[in-house]
Amino acid sequence: MKSNPNHPEQDAQTQDNLGKIQVTGSLFSDQAKEILSEDALAFVAALCDRFARKRDALLSARKETQTQMDDGALPQFREDTAPLRDDPAWKVAPIPDDLLDRRVEITGPIDRKMVINALNSGANVFMCCFEDASSPTWENMVNGQINMRDANNGSIAFTDPKNGKHYQLVDKPATLIHRPRGLHLEEAHIVFDGKPIPAALMDFGLYFFHNYQSRKQRGQGVYFYLPKLESMEEAAWWEAVFDFTESYFTAESGTIRATVLIETLPAVFQMEEILYAMRKHIVGMNCGRWDYIFSYIKTLKNHTDRILPDRHAIGMDQPFLDAYSKRLIQTCHRRGALAIGGMSAFIPSKDPDEMARVTQKVIEDKRREATNGHDGTWVAHPHLVTLARDTFDQYLDGATNQRCFMPDGTYDAALLLQPCQGPKDENGVRKNIRIAVLYMEAWLRGIGCVPIYGMMEDAATAEISRANIWQWLKHQVSLDDGRTFTTEMFKQWLNQEVADMKAAAGNEEKRKFEEASAMFYSLSTDKDFADFLTIPCYEKLE
Repeated sequence: MKSNPNHPEQDAQTQDNLGKIQVTGSLFSDQAKEILSEDALAFVAALCDRFARKRDALLSARKETQTQMDDGALPQFREDTAPLRDDPAWKVAPIPDDLLDRRVEITGPIDRKMVINALNSGANVFMCCFEDASSPTWENMVNGQINMRDANNGSIAFTDPKNGKHYQLVDKPATLIHRPRGLHLEEAHIVFDGKPIPAALMDFGLYFFHNYQSRKQRGQGVYFYLPKLESMEEAAWWEAVFDFTESYFTAESGTIRATVLIETLPAVFQMEEILYAMRKHIVGMNCGRWDYIFSYIKTLKNHTDRILPDRHAIGMDQPFLDAYSKRLIQTCHRRGALAIGGMSAFIPSKDPDEMARVTQKVIEDKRREATNGHDGTWVAHPHLVTLARDTFDQYLDGATNQRCFMPDGTYDAALLLQPCQGPKDENGVRKNIRIAVLYMEAWLRGIGCVPIYGMMEDAATAEISRANIWQWLKHQVSLDDGRTFTTEMFKQWLNQEVADMKAAAGNEEKRKFEEASAMFYSLSTDKDFADFLTIPCYEKLE
């Protein structure tokens, strides 16, 4: 290992850390060996030495907060940080030029061909997702880092072995933002001090190590999307990770810039605090609305007066979601940050009538976000980039964002927590079953982004589906036809739907319907609600 010319006094500590880190996963290619080089691992080990124990403490704090919610408490704004919220003077650091225009962002997995297509899509930003849109097999995670390195140095290319079609980057690809895995996830194939390392530190550390210099040469910083934060303290943890990293590489402060996904109910009550804790590095926040609905159910799962209806009927026009969107915009714009809207998960259809419906749905969704005051939005498919951009352009009127716009209204705790009405019926349960099992079956085969019934689905889909069913079973919900929803009823419908899925799949090999349906049944009926389905499912990955 090379000595660190920036911090020679750290060499002894570095050697000690290297002795504690071990890669147990296969170094399956020369490129994998390059990604997991001794110098790269030394940096990841330094991150683990400094931040892994604190991360564990933050996860324990999450559990303590959730216990209070389970015992009847409701989320509320913090009293100890009221002066911070009341202080009008502070702002986030100035936003880099290449992050000011975020009108259309495309998201997707780490698959090489999909990375190229997303970068070439015409979107302003490509958010490459190592979390919800990717199944975290060891090869996926390491190959994803290879793809990121090649994308950033401009060498990424791919030839499809099935048809010989060649893919390579256009001259001006989208700005690349990396989404590491969340704090709750671990990487079993690298251990530090005898324990699996936080997956977030693997993803972040390897990405920064291999891409800092190539991005610097192009005059760009290193950009991240941070998922599933729940508190100011978690934001401060990431800020400390950023400060440490910039010091380690003697990089200029602010080289790292982050956008935070507000996709948990606790976080929406600490948005201002999160901005403040990360004010040197944060540039904006995003409405991760599908995970947010899941978090609403999870956080309030024991509250009999907060049972959500069929999740397919919950749109952004619901008061609690409208308040979430507008409060995020108010908070971000007040502090000089960008407010990015949510995902349109539709994919194009070859059927003209269906495509007309998709087009109308996307326009309605993006018009709502633009009129609310969002600075940009997400799409899941390249063919929807132009449609989303045209809708936003009508409202931006030549500007690159809407940071000067402030939505009217007071979006308080009562609105953010307001229950909503809607259907509770057999059709909704069966649709949850089909989509969740189809997604989980693909995930167990190493595929994390799946087109299902005209939508591009990721892990949030399965999370909402099983949370919806779990909550209805726990509270013995009465369906719209008068029947009480029971475990026996759910099991019968699950078996019927899985039989149909198997029949539709025919003789396809290596399908995992049995494993997926068993996991889904367990997660939907267990007495204790699993925080994230990806944790127990991770143990089933090959």
